[in-house]
Amino acid sequence: MSIIPSPQNLEQVFSSTNYFIDFYQRHYKWSKDPVERLLEDIFYKFNQDYDKICEKDNSVNAETIAARVSSYFLNTYVTNTIGTDVYLVDGQQRFTTLTLLFIQLYQLAIKFNSELQEWIKARVYGVSGPNKNFWVHHTKHVKTLEALLNNINFSDIESNGVTGSNMVNNSKIIKSYIEREITNLHKFDAFIYYLLRKIEILRLEVSQQDVPMVFEVINDRGVRLKPHEILKGKLLGQIDKDELELLKLNDIWETQIVKVGVGNDDDSDEIDKFFSSYIRSKVVDTRSALEKYTEKNYHKALFENESNLYFKLHRNPAEIKKFIQNDFIYFTNLYCKIRDLKDIFQEEYQHLYFNFLNDLSNIYILILSSIKHNDSKEDDKIKEVSYHLDRIFCLLQLQKADSNNLLTNLIYKISSEIRDSEVDLISIVFDKYLIDSLKTAKNTEVTEVFNYNYFKDVGYSDLNTRFSRYFLARIEYFLTKNAVAEMQNNFNNLVRNNGYANGHHIEHILSYNEENLLMFENEEIFERERNRLGGLLLLRGNSNQSSGNEKYVDKLKTYAQSLYWNATLNSDTYHSNLDLKNFKSRFDLDILPMSKFGPEELEARHRLLSKMILIIWS
Repeated sequence: MSIIPSPQNLEQVFSSTNYFIDFYQRHYKWSKDPVERLLEDIFYKFNQDYDKICEKDNSVNAETIAARVSSYFLNTYVTNTIGTDVYLVDGQQRFTTLTLLFIQLYQLAIKFNSELQEWIKARVYGVSGPNKNFWVHHTKHVKTLEALLNNINFSDIESNGVTGSNMVNNSKIIKSYIEREITNLHKFDAFIYYLLRKIEILRLEVSQQDVPMVFEVINDRGVRLKPHEILKGKLLGQIDKDELELLKLNDIWETQIVKVGVGNDDDSDEIDKFFSSYIRSKVVDTRSALEKYTEKNYHKALFENESNLYFKLHRNPAEIKKFIQNDFIYFTNLYCKIRDLKDIFQEEYQHLYFNFLNDLSNIYILILSSIKHNDSKEDDKIKEVSYHLDRIFCLLQLQKADSNNLLTNLIYKISSEIRDSEVDLISIVFDKYLIDSLKTAKNTEVTEVFNYNYFKDVGYSDLNTRFSRYFLARIEYFLTKNAVAEMQNNFNNLVRNNGYANGHHIEHILSYNEENLLMFENEEIFERERNRLGGLLLLRGNSNQSSGNEKYVDKLKTYAQSLYWNATLNSDTYHSNLDLKNFKSRFDLDILPMSKFGPEELEARHRLLSKMILIIWS
């Protein structure tokens, strides 16, 4: 590897070279803090020495004062020269900010009527014939720079995208800062001489083949760029720049990045979540291997070992071009489709919605794993994977077989077996791991995905509250959908909302009172039995509180006015209800009103739930 250093002052840097903004640093993203830090660095030494010199002799001319101020080193910038074009590999943020500084200093020079006006303006652009060429070559933002140079009101400048908007906003910051620091012509001229002749910066020139590696090393140090931005540099840096323009690869990349989503804070951007999920879906077979592909470091591991065996992107421009034009577009679009479908309940994609209702975000990995590029069975696979993830999650919970991290471990095993598979294989793989998990949990031979013996004691203390609410919400949905009734509340209110008005809470049919205690041998048995799922309901917050420790006959009045599953306890629900009668007959379900509720009724309701579980998750 060859790196050639070349020290320069700012007059030399901004005098004869057009710096093209490389694809790795397309946007100017600096905000107020880094801009002010740069200004503070530049002004600190100057202010210190200027005040000392003027204190002793205020007749010293500006140029002499600047010559006496100590030099200041402004770090390095990295370039890559192709033909006659010089590209900025690293330094665009500083160079753009310095250009904005020169423009605002030019405006201040006019205000002070300084003789250095033209000298400053020459640091912004050069002239070739009738053309004006800004040294920092922001092709898409020349109009913004022109407007700033012509001192158009900031509010009247039409800025284009992130870069243009930040140019305008940061110019306001710079204008305010320098007008506060420089209040007279003498100090202004001294500062200009200091800025252009005493501020030094080191240019590092690297060869084309070393650009991706140098780019990553530089940007890893300060964590200035997000992983997807570094990945972009490592990928596009391998491709000839003429081809990048011809094939519009950068435009494709930017379009898809914006579509998936980026943020402005320190948290992971949505696009980084995509890359992490996508790469894991295609190469990770065990949970132990997933740490290499987190949202923070996937860009490093993509070019190594099993990842490179699958994607073949290391030093392979041909594959990179194919990847960006094909898989990258297809799978980012697929990711967005999954993300959009999950947010609103749609019957066709109900299980995808259910997965996210239970925070099963690993569904991304399973779906992306199963689907091939331009997969004709895309929708079928989304539905099939979503259904089976919901099924394995629920059946393991309902049979007390979901030990710590079990499902997380299963995700990667299942993913590896359904990768790029046919639709029919998906159910087979899920069933295999469901049976294997039950065998391990129960330490016995298992042949069925659901066994009443494993379910009979499951209750409130065995399940987290979210899942208990979800389970009862699914029972409610099953009943209303098939008995031609309306859901009284949406799933969010039934499962996640904890508010007093619309949030729902777990209701024990058997209240803690003397009458109910007498129906059981002892208090311990009573407590265990009343917590079984057959003895639980969902009630809206205010109804749950009003029901309290009432006797069962009094609670029935509340149940009759609440959810369908609750109302089936009340005989009034069955009057002239042909839809309910047909529903019971079609599924052979013994749904009956109960005028009293004791051990036998509780067992009957629990067994009824088990039959519905078999229908819903069979």
